[in-house]
Amino acid sequence: MKKYASFLLATTLAVTSISFGGTTVSAESIGGLEKKINELEEEQNDLKQKQGNISGDKNETEGKMGENEEKQTTVESEINSIDDKLAKTQNDIASKEQEITSTNDEIKKLEDRIVELKEEIVVLKERIAERDKLIKERLRAIQKSGGNMKYIEVILGSKSFGDFINRSSAVNTIMDQDKSIMEEQESDKNTLEANKVEVEESKASVEEKKVALEGQKEELLVLKDDLDDQKKKKKSLMAKLEEEYIDLENYKISLEDEQQILAAQADAVAKAKTLAESEKGKLEQLAREEAARKEAEKREAEKRAAEKRKAEQTKEKAPSSNTGSSQSASSNTSSNTNTTTSTPSSSGSGLFIWPAKGGLTSPFNLNRMHPVKGYVSPHYGIDIGVRYGELKAAASGVVISTRTMNGYGKTIMVSHHLNGKTYTTLYAHLNNVSVSVGQSVSQGQVIGQTGNTGIGTGPHLHFEIHEGPWNGAKSNAVDPMKFY
Repeated sequence: MKKYASFLLATTLAVTSISFGGTTVSAESIGGLEKKINELEEEQNDLKQKQGNISGDKNETEGKMGENEEKQTTVESEINSIDDKLAKTQNDIASKEQEITSTNDEIKKLEDRIVELKEEIVVLKERIAERDKLIKERLRAIQKSGGNMKYIEVILGSKSFGDFINRSSAVNTIMDQDKSIMEEQESDKNTLEANKVEVEESKASVEEKKVALEGQKEELLVLKDDLDDQKKKKKSLMAKLEEEYIDLENYKISLEDEQQILAAQADAVAKAKTLAESEKGKLEQLAREEAARKEAEKREAEKRAAEKRKAEQTKEKAPSSNTGSSQSASSNTSSNTNTTTSTPSSSGSGLFIWPAKGGLTSPFNLNRMHPVKGYVSPHYGIDIGVRYGELKAAASGVVISTRTMNGYGKTIMVSHHLNGKTYTTLYAHLNNVSVSVGQSVSQGQVIGQTGNTGIGTGPHLHFEIHEGPWNGAKSNAVDPMKFY
């Protein structure tokens, strides 16, 4: 609240410069009030502009928050879609693994079958070898005996019809056995070749199927890794969006805080202006009354002077007399009391006092590592190591805010006008507040109790000094220690 306290002081001084017993009203006091009123009007305009800017910033921030929420919704939908794809891919991978297991079982069976076939092949080869030996022996015997003619001789050499029948049957049997041997030999050879082809083709087919399944599984694993990577990136983006939203929300809260503080400042300025205009009106009325009184005294003095001159002229024209001693009359019916206007004086030091009993525990630092949040966060004030104790106003001023602020907990803000300059002090993490907005406080007055509300590691007082009105960006925060 710029210059509010100074106006209260100025108007008080202006009133004390008025003498209600007919003294002179100081023109300087009226001029000073006019100057203050003009300054207040300028501040009102400045506050309106700031309020408009903050309102615009708030609308812009709310718009960004809306965009952020839309992005979060989109990213959340994308994450859900990725989760669905991941679930399907996991199922596909499990299915492929099952197929590969089945294929491995099939390959195992084929390998077992190959072992069996190899054993059968060995047997077949032995049988074929034996037949080959037998056939060769038969062929050599036939060749030695002249071939099929011997069979005829056997038949023709029959001694009787019964013997003929017996001999014919024997020949037929021998010939059938030779034929059977040849057919079995041919069959075994064909079976051997077929088994070889069957086993080789089956094994090649199954191994090819296994390679294909393993390739498909590998593709699914690559897809799963890609989906996991996408999900990780989306999760990271979501975390950033959530952090950004929190920052925007905190900024919006700080803008709302600043809006309320500016509203309190505007209200205080309006009241100060009304008070100054009222006091100016009273002073102007008193000045008019004083001017009228002086005018009346002047006319009365002129009237008495005229009467005196007339009396002297009459005396000069009248005959001389012994009683002509003249008695001079003097008139001193008006008295003027000079009024001086005092102004506040300051040695230039001791503007602020230490607001609580305790020592400095954390200095002003724009690059401080936050003890709770764990990342670099500017410390726009100082911390005073005090538990639950009295909180005193660091300087005289007017309370412009008593509210709970994000991170600060319960707070008090006081506006001061010292040595022609505006300051705002902020007291945070309070246990309770014992003043109200618009209340004038004096330096050293108890205004609350220190505590541990908001974000902190324990009971302490966070104390800030701003050169000028407080703003959400805290751009005018200064190190309080420079005043001590």
